[in-house]
Amino acid sequence: MPVAVLTIDSATKLPPEADGAVVVTGSHGAVYAAYLSAKAGVRGAIHHDAGIGLQEAGVGGLAYAETLGLAMAAIATESARIGDAADLLARGVISRANVPAATCGIVAGMTCREAVERLKQAPWPHSAPPPQAEGRYEVDGILCLDSASMLGPDDHDRVAATGSHGALIAGTTTAPMRPRLILFNDAGPGIERAGIQGLAVLEQAGVAAVAVAARSARIGDGRSTLQDGTISAVNRPASGLGARVDDPALELARRVAEKAP
Repeated sequence: MPVAVLTIDSATKLPPEADGAVVVTGSHGAVYAAYLSAKAGVRGAIHHDAGIGLQEAGVGGLAYAETLGLAMAAIATESARIGDAADLLARGVISRANVPAATCGIVAGMTCREAVERLKQAPWPHSAPPPQAEGRYEVDGILCLDSASMLGPDDHDRVAATGSHGALIAGTTTAPMRPRLILFNDAGPGIERAGIQGLAVLEQAGVAAVAVAARSARIGDGRSTLQDGTISAVNRPASGLGARVDDPALELARRVAEKAP
């Protein structure tokens, strides 16, 4: 039976058809995103390297996947837009591959399309991952979410620091929740500054948003965004709250949270 290939913009939305398929996702390659691919039972996974960033968090999931026997590779942020799986497949170039993926012949510099074909030969099924919860925390009255997908209607008017990239999909999914201020990782920001394109979407919705430099905070870790992040991009509503490039994210978030009614 032919091996299916799926392109999914977010690893949080993998369908049942991912089981046994080769999946190209626009999500970063940090540990929790790799867990989601493994949990879905994919044969092989290609994620975005999100600029690799602090402590190589953007590709941290490759080593995790390797422990399960899951072949996983990452796409260079300068070659394709994060959050856009179709673009990864069309233009993406491999930056990293774990040992199971390398055994399939995947190497840095290879096109995503060729890597997909090679992953069809990956051993399957792999070991099932142990259950893992995505983080939701409170720090100094500030909401810290490892994924922006956890932001809900009850978080209206909160200050929220997320571990997610700030690409278009992040803007469209979080704008309806109307946070007072939301923080993302800039994921590089990569080709066409894709890692921060969502800030403009939030600006149009009147929502203050900033991104922190991937080199300053671990992508996939909302607490690192808040506590370690250095602001790299600001939209106009956030500028009105006093957000400035190169300032610590924690200082801004505390100041805005303190002014909340």
